[in-house]
Amino acid sequence: MRILFIGGTGNISAAVSRLVMARGVELYHLNRGQRRQDIPGVKTLSADINSLAQAKRAIGSLTFDVVVNWIAYTPADVERDFSLFAGRTSQYVFISSASVYQKPPTHYVMTESTPLANPFWDYSRQKIAAEEWLMRAHLQHGFPVTIVRPSLTYDTVIPLPFGASANYTPIRRMKQGLPVVVHGDGTSLWTVTHSDDFAAGFVGLLGHPHAIGEAFHITSDEVLTWNQIFHATAAAVGVTPKLVHIASEDIARICDRLGYSRVRGGLFGDKANSLVFDNSKIKRLVPEFSATIPFATGIRRTIDWFEADPERMNPIEPKPDLNQLILDAWNAERR
Repeated sequence: MRILFIGGTGNISAAVSRLVMARGVELYHLNRGQRRQDIPGVKTLSADINSLAQAKRAIGSLTFDVVVNWIAYTPADVERDFSLFAGRTSQYVFISSASVYQKPPTHYVMTESTPLANPFWDYSRQKIAAEEWLMRAHLQHGFPVTIVRPSLTYDTVIPLPFGASANYTPIRRMKQGLPVVVHGDGTSLWTVTHSDDFAAGFVGLLGHPHAIGEAFHITSDEVLTWNQIFHATAAAVGVTPKLVHIASEDIARICDRLGYSRVRGGLFGDKANSLVFDNSKIKRLVPEFSATIPFATGIRRTIDWFEADPERMNPIEPKPDLNQLILDAWNAERR
C-alpha cells in the first residue's frame, strides 16, 4: 500500500506515521520540510500544499492508495485536493473535528449521527462546510472520501484549555505553585485521547472499503471532569494544583477584551460542554481498536517529552501566559 500524508509531522499525525511505518507501508509526507522529521523510512515530497503548482510538481505522476490531509480546514482546501487527487487515489481522508457536533448539545453522548452545527466557532463551521463539500463530491463524482473527527488529542501538546497546546507554561505555573484557570466549576465531562490510541483506530480505516463515504470519531472511552484532568496533570509533576474557577462567560468576555476572541469559540463551541463519545462505529469497522493509555499515564509521557528538551520548555518566541492575563483582568474587576 502506498499512502500520502499532507502534513504528517504534527501532534496526531506523527503518531499515525510511526504506526504506519511499523506496519511496513510505503509512506510519503508532503510538506514544506520546516519541522524536523524523526520517522525513519518516510519519503518526503517538498511543497507548500497551498501552492497548487508546487504540489503538482512534487507529486508528479505518483498515485496513492490513500491520501490523508492533516492540515485542511476549509471548503477551498478540500476543493483543491479534489482537483489534485480525483482519479489518483482510492481513498481520501479528511481530518475534521469532533467540535463540529451540535452546540449546545441536546445530549451529552455524541455519535456520528449527531447533527453538525456550531454557531460559536468559525473553525468548526469551516470544517462542517468542508465535510459537506466532500460528501457532495462523493455522491456526485464518486470521490472516495472518509471523514475522521478527532476530539482533544494529545502527545506533543498539553491538553489544557488556556495557554496550553504546544506551550509548557501551564506546567511551569503548577510547579511554581501559581494558580491556573478552570472554566465553570470544573465538573463538566470531557474526553482526552492520546495520539497513540487514536492512531490504532485510524490506521485500521486506511484502505478499508467500508470506510468510504463514512464519518468516524476516534476517542478514548475514559471520561473525566475538567477538575480531574487538571489534578492528573499536576500529579504528573508531583504537585497539587491551585485551581481558580471562573464562569465561562466571564473568561470569554475578558479574552474578547484582551484580543483573544478565539477563546470564546473554543469554550462555547467545544470545551464548556459535557461531551462523551460513543465509539461503537469505529470499533465495528476496526475491532482491534481499544484506547489503552489512561490520561494519568499519557500526560506524564507528554511532560517527559517537553522536559527532555529545554527548547520545548522555553521556546525562542514565548507565547503569552494566558492564565495570568485572565487572572489579572478578573481580579481587577473584583476589586
